[in-house]
Amino acid sequence: MGIWQGRSRRKRTGGRLRPIRKKRRFEIGRELQHATIGTGTVKTYRVRGANRKLRILTTQTINVYDPATKKTQTARVITVRENPSNPNYVQRNIITKGAILETEVGLVRVRSRPGQDGVLNGVRVEAPAAAA
Repeated sequence: MGIWQGRSRRKRTGGRLRPIRKKRRFEIGRELQHATIGTGTVKTYRVRGANRKLRILTTQTINVYDPATKKTQTARVITVRENPSNPNYVQRNIITKGAILETEVGLVRVRSRPGQDGVLNGVRVEAPAAAA
């Protein structure tokens, strides 16, 4: 089943909207492919206007910015600790924007969109203090 990103055929109240046209090709969405931890793989897509988008399929490294030292370094990703978009993504090691990753340099919050940017950037975060 395809993904359609056009206007709904129902109003917010539940009433019916009579469409003024049929579905168009530019309203078709893409199937989901999640970024996971593994050997580095990037896929290129042609999008509207003959532009290109890069999608990370698997990755092992992340560009980490440390606000304390104001330096950026590359670190190896160990695992996904939290993912606010879907708790199930933690078990499957799926990386999205906002996910908390465990790396060699500590915990990192992902600040890029791996499904659109083709690069994985993050900011180092402090580990939560243990409750006393």
